Amino acid sequence: MMRRSVSASSLLALLSLLTLRSFCASAEDAEVKIEVLFKPLDCAQKSKKGDLMNVHYDGYLLDGTQFFCSRSDKAGHPLWMVVGVGQVIRGLDSGMLDMCPGEKRKITVPPELAFGAKGKAPVPPNATVIFEVEALAVNRGPRSMEAFSDMDQNKDRKLTKEEVKEYLKEDYTKVGNPRDDAFYQRIMEDIFMKNDHNKDGLISAREYNVYEHDEL
Repeated sequence: MMRRSVSASSLLALLSLLTLRSFCASAEDAEVKIEVLFKPLDCAQKSKKGDLMNVHYDGYLLDGTQFFCSRSDKAGHPLWMVVGVGQVIRGLDSGMLDMCPGEKRKITVPPELAFGAKGKAPVPPNATVIFEVEALAVNRGPRSMEAFSDMDQNKDRKLTKEEVKEYLKEDYTKVGNPRDDAFYQRIMEDIFMKNDHNKDGLISAREYNVYEHDEL
């Protein structure tokens, strides 16, 4: 186990298009390697494109140098992300599909699907990177009427902290992975920090709907 820290002219438009095509061709040839480190026997729901995932992950270079750790970054909250829509690098995005809640993976991403020829500090140019990912929760397509309604118990089109916390408890218990109250509290606080834009202690349907669809 590795643990070592550390949108002009027509010409410009044409050059940009040629560069993009070149990148896409090389990316198609690149391959993400997935190694399942742990998978629960009971897996009622696997992650698919558009699902909301709650994950912890560590990022490493091939020499074992750690360049990211969600457990120590900022407040150490697990990260909420919509999988398969480009919120993270392409290789990690695809590598987290079909994961079960509680599953752990080692995902090796070539530079074409990671940070490319330029890199991104502290990741150097042309670097293959490795992510160790733990999926804590997999929820149905976020920002949908179905997911919001599941949490909105009193159907007032607003989510309270208690409703979100209770939903988390039920979700984790359902997949056989119950946690202590402090764990649910941390995730709930992270959800409100990122979604309660007017800071009134409630998450409205509009605040929850990051895609701004009319379905909510």
